Amino acid sequence: MGYTSNHTERREEICALFTASFTDSEGAGEGKLIGQLVADIFDTVAEEDLFAFSALDEGRIVATILFTRMSYPEDTRTVFLLSPVAVATDHQGKGIGQDLLRHGLISLQQRGVDVVLTYGDIKFYSKVGFNQISEDDAAAPMPLSYPHGWLGQSLHSTSLEPLKGDANCVTAFRQPDLW
Repeated sequence: MGYTSNHTERREEICALFTASFTDSEGAGEGKLIGQLVADIFDTVAEEDLFAFSALDEGRIVATILFTRMSYPEDTRTVFLLSPVAVATDHQGKGIGQDLLRHGLISLQQRGVDVVLTYGDIKFYSKVGFNQISEDDAAAPMPLSYPHGWLGQSLHSTSLEPLKGDANCVTAFRQPDLW
């Protein structure tokens, strides 16, 4: 298994992976929604505000994770949101997603990112260091429909000190249906 952070030349393959993965697990509507979200991220997020990491199996992208910048104007730390995450259906259950997440988190830490937040399944994300947090720890950019899924981790210390101020996310995530 190899890794790449080159997403510009493989954009269509990555969008197709998200669409297929979410269609298989959540249905066609969700697949279309998440595939379009990924396309919107690639179309609208500045290069310095986006990290994409993919796992390769014999040259084929089998998993991809995206990180987009979040800001808390009253806080000096560099914060990114992990979302979305996709693993090809025929490669799920093999630890590829967790390995890719570890790779991505180490890469972000090496690039000076301080905090990573995500919104999802605590059972899965806790395996790579995420802890359940509240909006007292980090305001969410939109109202959360499942507050127990708000997760975070510090990449430079053992605990996440609360982030100060209101949250701002990239435009692609300013959709209440995603939260």
